[in-house]
Amino acid sequence: MKNILVVFTGGTIGSTACAGVINTSQQQGFKLIQMFQSLQQTEPIQFDCIQPLQLLSENLHPKVWTALINAIEQQNLDNYDGIIVTHGTDTLAFTAAALSFYFHALNKPLLLVSSNYPLEHPQANGLKNFACAVEFIRQQLQNGVFVPYTNPGQVTEVHIGSRLASSLQLSGDFISVQSKSYMTYEKGEFSYLADLSDFNSPTGLDLKADFSRRILLIKPYPGLDYSIFNLTGVDAVLHDLYHSGTACSVNTWGDKHNLLKFLQRCQSEQICCYLAPALKSPDLYASSRELLNHGATVLWNISLEAAYVKLLLAYGNFVHPEKIAEFMHADIAQEHLKNNC
Repeated sequence: MKNILVVFTGGTIGSTACAGVINTSQQQGFKLIQMFQSLQQTEPIQFDCIQPLQLLSENLHPKVWTALINAIEQQNLDNYDGIIVTHGTDTLAFTAAALSFYFHALNKPLLLVSSNYPLEHPQANGLKNFACAVEFIRQQLQNGVFVPYTNPGQVTEVHIGSRLASSLQLSGDFISVQSKSYMTYEKGEFSYLADLSDFNSPTGLDLKADFSRRILLIKPYPGLDYSIFNLTGVDAVLHDLYHSGTACSVNTWGDKHNLLKFLQRCQSEQICCYLAPALKSPDLYASSRELLNHGATVLWNISLEAAYVKLLLAYGNFVHPEKIAEFMHADIAQEHLKNNC
């Protein structure tokens, strides 16, 4: 018999809809267990449940990750074959990255499970996602952090936690970056889509569940005015990029709209500026080359969500710049996509 630790945190999968309002419910997580147990099972599963948090994930703060990690570590994990964390969809990709990095050396599977609708909704995928997570643990396929998710009309996919992208706009669909999930799950069978056999997790990383509050995330858009940003109390900036790894680097519209000028400002205040996501290539757009030439640090082949969370951990755990750089450029939790360059 398999023993699974289930950690309820709220989210849509832990919510009910009443009078037009969706909100968390104290008992909804346990209803998920009851629904699963009503299905025909190949073998009994022992679930031990804890509920350290109860919130809609849009209300998440990095302090929640610390509380979640502490709650998991307070359990005797040797007693369990795997861990399932229920979670809301809005910040699912960020939490998946946080748990992936912190538990990068975990010797068992940890899966995050969400639902696109409350469990009572006829189109809810929460039970499917949960059943996939249980089967993943039952078959003991892989240690590490993963996210099973079923988009409407598709088979269930299992995503590497550090590569999950945020939900597509105006939908509840999830994909891995570059649409490359780890495996599919259908009718009790898993089919591998990626090979992680050559991945070796770094040794000697003793991380604290300490996520910096001093990282500024900036997203690009036409007309972005960098003069509005107050850098007081900021240790580092993560600047999102357009899909081709670019951002405005011309002075046509004035200094305050030019990322190169903002880079100079950051450097004058001894603040490191990181750029992501960007796929490493021998050929770069002129704007990207300019940014590199002016001292920007590009985090290659990593998603924005993973880059942001990784920076929070880096600056929460390390002081010396060389240690931060070493951590940021290492492949901690399979977060780096491989390409041919």
